[in-house]
Amino acid sequence: MGEGRMKNGKRPTKRECELMEIHELKPADWLIFKNLHNELHIVHRETGERREISK
Repeated sequence: MGEGRMKNGKRPTKRECELMEIHELKPADWLIFKNLHNELHIVHRETGERREISK
């Protein structure tokens, strides 16, 4: 029960968008689901692909 589920992703802030652009990602396509002090966990809006990017 609850396998593969997660909390709803949030729209990225301006600073998070800038960070995604540095990593050559399009911020409009990604949502933030975990924001740690040294990395950002993101999920693609359409495909559900997850990534971790360092800050």
